[in-house]
Amino acid sequence: MTSPSFDLICEIEPPTKPDLRRVRHQIGVLAPVAHSFLIPDNHIGRATVSSIAVAHEVAAMGGRSIACLNSRDRNLLGFRRDMLTAAAYGVSEFLFVYGDKPTAGDRTSELTVRAMLDEARALTGDPAFEGIPAFRVGVAAGPRRLPSWKRAADFVFAQMSFSVDALLRWRDAAALDVPVYAGVLVLPSAAMARRLAATIPDIEIPAELIERVEQDRRHGVDAACEQIERLRESGAFDGVHLVPVARYREMALRLEGRL
Repeated sequence: MTSPSFDLICEIEPPTKPDLRRVRHQIGVLAPVAHSFLIPDNHIGRATVSSIAVAHEVAAMGGRSIACLNSRDRNLLGFRRDMLTAAAYGVSEFLFVYGDKPTAGDRTSELTVRAMLDEARALTGDPAFEGIPAFRVGVAAGPRRLPSWKRAADFVFAQMSFSVDALLRWRDAAALDVPVYAGVLVLPSAAMARRLAATIPDIEIPAELIERVEQDRRHGVDAACEQIERLRESGAFDGVHLVPVARYREMALRLEGRL
């Protein structure tokens, strides 16, 4: 399981308006420390600029990207449209997920993550995609037992956790032979920590951590940096999926020269 390298995949906060200036700023600030960028899709159930379009913007700025696509908002035709668009833009890496609960409206329910993975694999022999390199596709995994079909993915993102020991136990039990990236979230405030704990049952946030963030918001950055360092030293993961939220400037400054 030991990885010869340790990649930092930084999640970008996608725009909810047709303005890419903040996205470009995030890319520019994080570029010195990021191996690649993850672009969420309709982040936290709100409409955002297409993850494929933002991934293309990352490439234009000299970076590498992974575009997230959720099954919640797509039918089969919409998924094929997105893959054609990605091929036209040269976007080749994806993370397929279920998707956050929408703030309004219902999910289409036609597609599942498993179906999207199967469809993406089938595109290799599709005449419309002739000459296009095979897409590299990853999936997300929660703390429970990994379904067998997810092992067909090219890489796996382990759900964010505040326990390095729990992540190591999960990694050992999963026994995956593909790259695995551990999720690390920077807590920007105690209020957000309590909301996460209340809405996502699989995420356990130590009360002590919440209290320390409430006393000093900079502690969220300190805790994330410490967690990344411990994960790197463990040798069990190929890198981390960092969700810096609004603390991306502080994280970039703290991590530069350390990874």
